[in-house]
This record gives sequence, C-alpha cells and structure tokens, in this order.
Amino acid sequence: MSFTSSTSSTSSSITCTSLSFAWPDGSSVLSGLDAAFGPGRTGLVGVNGAGKSTLLKLIAGELAPTRGTIHVTGEIGYLPQNITLDTALRIDEALGIADRRAALRAIEAGDVSEEHFETVGDDWDVEERALATLGDLGLGHIGLDRTVGEMSGGEAVLLRLAALLLRRPDVLLLDEPTNNLDLYARRRLYETVSAWPGVLVVVSHDRELLELVDRIADLHSGGITWYGGNFTAYEKALAVEQEAAERTVRAAEADVRRQKRELVEAQLKLARRRRYAQKMRDNKRDSKIAMAARKRSAQESAGKQRILHERRLAEARERLDEAVKAVRDDDEIRVDLPRTAVPPGRNVLTLRDLRLAHGARLDGFLQLRGPERVALTGRNGAGKTTLLRTIAGELPPVSGEAVAHVPLRFLPQRLDVLDDELTVVENVARLAPGVTHHRIRAGLARFLFRGARADRRAATLSGGERFRAALAALLLAEPAPQLLMLDEPTNNLDLASVRQLTTALESYRGALIVASHDLPFLESLGITRRLLLEEGELREAPSIFAPSGD
Repeated sequence: MSFTSSTSSTSSSITCTSLSFAWPDGSSVLSGLDAAFGPGRTGLVGVNGAGKSTLLKLIAGELAPTRGTIHVTGEIGYLPQNITLDTALRIDEALGIADRRAALRAIEAGDVSEEHFETVGDDWDVEERALATLGDLGLGHIGLDRTVGEMSGGEAVLLRLAALLLRRPDVLLLDEPTNNLDLYARRRLYETVSAWPGVLVVVSHDRELLELVDRIADLHSGGITWYGGNFTAYEKALAVEQEAAERTVRAAEADVRRQKRELVEAQLKLARRRRYAQKMRDNKRDSKIAMAARKRSAQESAGKQRILHERRLAEARERLDEAVKAVRDDDEIRVDLPRTAVPPGRNVLTLRDLRLAHGARLDGFLQLRGPERVALTGRNGAGKTTLLRTIAGELPPVSGEAVAHVPLRFLPQRLDVLDDELTVVENVARLAPGVTHHRIRAGLARFLFRGARADRRAATLSGGERFRAALAALLLAEPAPQLLMLDEPTNNLDLASVRQLTTALESYRGALIVASHDLPFLESLGITRRLLLEEGELREAPSIFAPSGD
C-alpha cells in the first residue's frame, strides 16, 4: 500500500502551545499543554479521562481551545472514535467522490459543459483510486453503488478511513480505530498505519497497533512525556522510571521519619531545659536579672530550634509529595469470587439446532461444561452479539433452543446494565437485593470504588470507571453468576483498565464466553475453547490463535 500527499511528509507537523480546554461546566481537561508532533507514527496513550480524544478533536478543529494555540502544517484527516454514517448513502457519496463520478459519466456521454470539467479538476482517475483504496482495506467487494446500510459496523469504520485516504491528507488522526474491527479488518488497518508517510497520531488500547508506532506520547497529569520506540519499549522505560520513583518515595519517607524524630528530640531537650530553668528559679540560686536573661536566651534558642526543625520537616514532606506524584496509580482489582465456582464437567449451557434472528445458525448440539473459557470470534456482522443476546434471553431464537443451566449475566458493549441516575452502590444493590450495605461496600472497595467513589452517580463515571462499575454489579450480583458473557469488553478501555479487567477475570471461577477481536486480551484470559461464527454457521474452531481469516 502506498500513499502520496499534498505537502512534503517531512514538512508536516502539529504544534500545541499553552493549550487549555475546559467543558462548559468548568471542568478542566487540558491546562497549559505544550506539544509538537512531527513526521512519523505517534501512539498517544494515557488513562481514561486524561484528555486523549479531546486533544485529537482540538487538533482536528472539532473543538475550540479555551486558551492557547494549535498550528498544523498540511491537511488533516480525522477518524473519530464513534462513527455514524447515514445508512442510505451510496458508497461513492460516503467517499466524497459522487460529484466527480457523475461529472466523468456526463463527459463520457458527450456533455462537455465547463462545470463538469471544473468538478473533475485533475482527478480523472478518482474512480480507479477509490476502488484501489477500498481493495487495499479489504472492501473491494462492496463496489461504489451499494449503500452504507449493507455494510457491517467494522466495514463502515474502514469506509470512513478510505474516504480520508482518498483526500491524501498530510496529517492523520486516528481515535481508537480498531474498535469493532474483526481480525481481518485490523490487519488491513495495521498495513495502512505501517505504510503511512506523513504525520500520524493514533489513540489506541490495541497493543498490536501500538507496536507499529515510532514513538509513544504519554498524556499524564496534564503533560506529555515522550518515549522513543514502540509500546514494548515504552513499557520497559516506564518500568525503570517507576522503580526509580518508588525508591525516591522510600527515601523521602525515611527523611520525613528522621525529621519528625529530630523534631521530637529537640522538643524533649527544650522541655528539659525549661524544667531545669524553673528549678533554678524555684531555688533562687541566681539573681533575678540573671534568671530573666537566661530565660530570654532559652526562649530565643528554643524558638530558633523549633522553627529550624519544623522547616526541615515541611521541606521533607514537600519532597515526599513530589516523589509520590511521580509514581503512577497502578491499583489492581483484587477480589475473591468463590460463589461463582462451577464444578468441572457440570453442564452450564446447551445450544440445540439454533436459528438466530439475523440468520446465523447452529446445526446439531453444543454444550458448555464446567469452568470453560470460550472465545467467540467471527467477522463483523457475523451475529456474535445476536448469539449472546439470545443466550441471555434478550432475543428469542427463530427456532431451536439456548438453555443456561446456571445463573448467568451478560455485559453488552453499551454497558447499559447501569442506571445512570443511581450511584455505584445503588446499582450493585439493585442486582443484589439481599446483600447488606456493608458487604456491598466491601466488595466495591475491591473493585477500586472506595469511600466517596462508591457514592458517585453512574452518569458521572469515566469510560474505565463505568466498565469497572458494570463488572462489579454483575460479579457481586445475587445469585452469583456461574456463566458470564462479555461482548467486546476492551472497546474504549485504556490499557490500565484492560489489565484491571484481566485481573478481575482471573478471580472469576465460573464459565466465561467472550466475544472479542483483541487477541492479546483473549490470550491473557487463558482461553480453553474457541467458537467461530462464519458464513452464518456456528462451529468449533481448532485454536484461537490459528489463522482462520476472521
């Protein structure tokens, strides 16, 4: 795959100077940010809520900064995280070439009106370029005259990317581009990123994609720290930094303890001097003038000593505060879920001669037994979500049966198990009505909702927090779920949240079905079985990591 751009790739750049942005309610996202993105591929990482998507929107001009400036050299192409296309649009309309195609058709038919030539300009091969670009992205089969409504969600993402590539932008901004893409489509996207000649900034939780970048920009605590190399190099460098930061914290803590000890010792010495001075006055061994002079001297000395040690203690505390700021908050979910356990061999789920609402089917009989961990894979639009919703009882099958023999819970992509008007505690209590308030709070603390955090309304949570709250609500529910189904759970999660999810699922002892295209995540779960939805049929697949074209 090759690209050309309107501006030399070496001269394209993005410069942000004293950039600040706050939402209308006053909540600040970025404050005084300085950053420059030059040629090459940059992975922009950071925890949920750090401002990554906001920064891309500011650069793309979709948001206006509260203060500061953004200067971009070259044309921008921007692929947002959430893409909505009119399903009635023809493919050429979605690509933005319908007017040029129509003008070319008119000229070919003999209409030599000046307006047609103006519309075409120098782009006489636009149709060939469009078909070639669609082909490079694996969309060559759709043609230019079909409608967007005939495409899957993942194909729509690639179509939007194709529209950007046809414009030949100098700067390409991608926000979580692999969300909703199947493995085949992801590989096409990886090829596009690998071959990109200009400035590319990508926000992603996809490790495989981040392994293709030239550098990592870590947006943390309102500033960007740069790391050369791909994501693996970034993790190694960050680990070294964190080890050094933790050593600094330990040294600063030791200094604070020493300063406290010296302050106490100084106070004890002063107290002994006061008692001695009082004893001398009581015994009247010195003249009144000498005792008054000694008292003033002692008070001055005591004041100086107290001020000196208090200043040293305050300075030590400041150094400790600075050292603590350099250590990342790497809290992990640590939860024990014994009531989710399923004995090996116990029948958990039975599927028999199943026909789904949108055409997918299972011929024959399929059982899930014991604490199996199943990956449900397949191309976009194959029917994975429909299958999970049918098993969960949200959709009736057209025919056949899907019977769960144990308590089950389903976490959909939309995370709509939460009521936005309720707090985190209230959401869990709704699914566990017989559980005491104290036990719910203890459980939520293990999901990192401690104290006042558990009393926040669901509507105010960040993406990662919302996912954690939804997962807690399901796993702490009564009865405890012995079959848990997750639909694309890592979409929109930062890498820290993905690690937290993996840790929580390590504690889960029931059967697990996960629909996902995220291979590193699936590998971390210890998948024992793979089901593949392909060409409308659900079947066993030999290995989750064996090539299968999905």
